[in-house]
Amino acid sequence: MDIRALAFDVNGTLVRILTEDGTEAIFRSAAHFLTYQGIDLHRDEVRDLYFQLLREQQRTSSEEHPEFDAVGIWRRIIDGHATDFTRALPAAKLEQLPLFLAEMSRGIARRRLRLYPHVREVLDVLRGRYPLALVTDAQSAYARGELHKVGLLDYFDPIVVSGDHGFRKPDRRLFQLALDGMGVAAEHALYVGNDMHRDIFGAREAGMTTVLFESGQGTRAHLDCVPDYRITDFRDLLKILGLPDLDGQAGGQ
Repeated sequence: MDIRALAFDVNGTLVRILTEDGTEAIFRSAAHFLTYQGIDLHRDEVRDLYFQLLREQQRTSSEEHPEFDAVGIWRRIIDGHATDFTRALPAAKLEQLPLFLAEMSRGIARRRLRLYPHVREVLDVLRGRYPLALVTDAQSAYARGELHKVGLLDYFDPIVVSGDHGFRKPDRRLFQLALDGMGVAAEHALYVGNDMHRDIFGAREAGMTTVLFESGQGTRAHLDCVPDYRITDFRDLLKILGLPDLDGQAGGQ
């Protein structure tokens, strides 16, 4: 095995996250905030509009695995209900309102955000030896902020976020973007993820070596898909790569 670069999923793999995306508090807060922008909507109307537009985005997409655009949804809600008061707001403020609502909604929905054990220590070892990338199903409106919060933003280049491209994993194009960004062929790259369908199947289809991190989240089976390796402890990734463990002992499989 000649591995020259690594790529990772984020949520459920590097980061233990819990969100409640449909909680009433999101849409109550959004409705109250919109009042100060001249838009009068009840929280139930905001919720219904949000999910209606999300489904519309996915339904009208030509992609096999369509991704939604949270900022675009909030922009359409604002544009569709703007009043003279709204249109009189400073242009710079109007431009930022959809992004603010996307970030605020995610913040309200979030219940947990922390790294899995030993993630940082292992990445500290790896980044001195390999190019590292991320391929994540997320929205840039909050993915990069969450990576900054847990201290991982500067570990990876490129960071491939599905929301920037309009399609989700297992679409192999997302994995290819990471490979191109790292300048490595698929047969020399290893991908670590927690979902058998989106991560392992997708990376395998792109030609990468795969590692399933069994975090208890994500799809556990997909067709006849089998990862090249399975781990339950992030330190085992060093053994797979034949690197010394965190105590300096030589590894290898």
